[in-house]
Amino acid sequence: MSSVSESVGLFSPLRLRSGQVLQNRIAKAAMEEGMAGTAQLPDERLVALYRRWGAGGAGLLITGNVMVHAEALTGPGGIVLDADAPLEPFAVWAKAGKAAGAAMWMQISHPGRQVQARMPGVVWGPSDIAVELGRHSKRFGQPVAMTPWQIHETIGRFVTTAQRAEAGFDGVEVHAAHGYLLSQFLSPLVNNRTDEWGGSLENRARLLIEIVRGIRGAVAPDFAVAVKLNSADFQRGGFDADDAHTVIEMLASLGVDLVEVSGGSYESPAMSGRPTDGRTAAREAYFLELAAELAKTSALPLMLTGGISRRETAERVLDNNVELIGMATALAVTPDLPQRWREGLEATRTMKPVTWTDKALASATDMAMVRYQMRRMATGSNPALTVSPTLAMLADQRVQTCALRRYSRWLAAKQRNQSTAPSRASVR
Repeated sequence: MSSVSESVGLFSPLRLRSGQVLQNRIAKAAMEEGMAGTAQLPDERLVALYRRWGAGGAGLLITGNVMVHAEALTGPGGIVLDADAPLEPFAVWAKAGKAAGAAMWMQISHPGRQVQARMPGVVWGPSDIAVELGRHSKRFGQPVAMTPWQIHETIGRFVTTAQRAEAGFDGVEVHAAHGYLLSQFLSPLVNNRTDEWGGSLENRARLLIEIVRGIRGAVAPDFAVAVKLNSADFQRGGFDADDAHTVIEMLASLGVDLVEVSGGSYESPAMSGRPTDGRTAAREAYFLELAAELAKTSALPLMLTGGISRRETAERVLDNNVELIGMATALAVTPDLPQRWREGLEATRTMKPVTWTDKALASATDMAMVRYQMRRMATGSNPALTVSPTLAMLADQRVQTCALRRYSRWLAAKQRNQSTAPSRASVR
């Protein structure tokens, strides 16, 4: 059972199963930056952004989504680390984040069906069930059910990306939350397969388990392997807290270092405080009640992310046997917040709330506002917290339109090169 003693504080070190030691209990959680440079690689902007976060005092930095499949991105600004990507840009990125002593983990992901309709490439899912967002549903592509061969190829892609991340990073976090592909397989609402990958929870969790087992067996023992898991999907009949408890038990025997607990998906954006079923109305630490219940029996240390922005709240999370607190939006607003806490200070400003009644649009605008701040910090400026939600969304759309042109050209060239390359079977 995981526990946190009364003497453990935010600035106590945390030793993980792999032997890795985090210098404190504060993590910069993943936010999708949408800042890929040429060839979907990290460039000087991400280097500058993570250097700034690393200097801000967090013990762990977790990157935004790094995609394992070049043809499957949530958006056109996604970073890709596949078998063909050069490693030097990733090593430079990791070095910048680690410069002040933080550990740096790469979040690795596949979007599955959560792919914009205008994107080239593929839209896959466990089944052909599309994202349902009412009038916004057309923003996403129509998925096709993955074949067993595609599932096995996807396992290999995750393992390849994790192995290649060893060039500079201290660990990987496998993204199995927020409605991405692995979360889709876990959900009985999205996964209606009748083969070994669907049906019972054991079958629905098989893809995640096989990926984690493959990664742990392929990377060095001191390379951290973590999983991001929904405490619940916040959709009636979906993946719930009892399922999360069972999956954590499954992961415990695989050498996992940490499970980050979050919740929600594009359909029920509880991660931004807007679940469709109304069960999480807290303004801070959205998932604390569920995480505290999971922590009572978890054999793995848990990290909680979602709505934490004050030291008092962070300490309350630790008091509930959660061993690491994750902050996302708070660090897009105040990148040195951990250091401020160490000095007895708090954040002095907050970002304008998006109060629109359309939850899907409000959640998308929340993310656009966060990316607006990240882009400013990546170019050496400070966050501009007076920006209006509408302006931030329009700016984000312009950035994404340019990124889509670059990504489309790059992917087309990559596909042409692959089609003209000699097959392995023909190489002697």
